[in-house]
Amino acid sequence: MKSDKKPLLSGYGHYSGIAFQMGLIIFAGTYGGIKLDESIKTAPLFTIVGSLGGIALAIYIVIKDFIIKKK
Repeated sequence: MKSDKKPLLSGYGHYSGIAFQMGLIIFAGTYGGIKLDESIKTAPLFTIVGSLGGIALAIYIVIKDFIIKKK
């Protein structure tokens, strides 16, 4: 019975790690955009670019992780 639960818990840990990684990447892109906007005095330009870039990078990393996991 224990051997059945171990892969299940391992999967949960893997996917929660991916979610944490996605959140961290999106946060870093947004935070970097905010700080860049503050330093150059451009309203929300780099905040939007940073958050969209963070989202795109996070999606890319997740897709790459799933492709590698399937092989």
